[in-house]
Amino acid sequence: MAQKYLCPKCGNTQFDTDEIRTTGGRFSKLFNIQNKKFTVVSCTRCRYSELYKGETSAAGNVLDFFTN
Repeated sequence: MAQKYLCPKCGNTQFDTDEIRTTGGRFSKLFNIQNKKFTVVSCTRCRYSELYKGETSAAGNVLDFFTN
């Protein structure tokens, strides 16, 4: 499946993807549990980036808690 991308800022068609995790509410901030996951799509020319919310698993959250 071909993916089509067009940067809304500069019109470039090349992009990079990455993943970030962040904390959510008070409990997760207190114990530094990164229970929010986002995919980042960034233009390779102007570096404009967009975040797309992803799914996290309970097992991943538990592992993050114990490996903090």
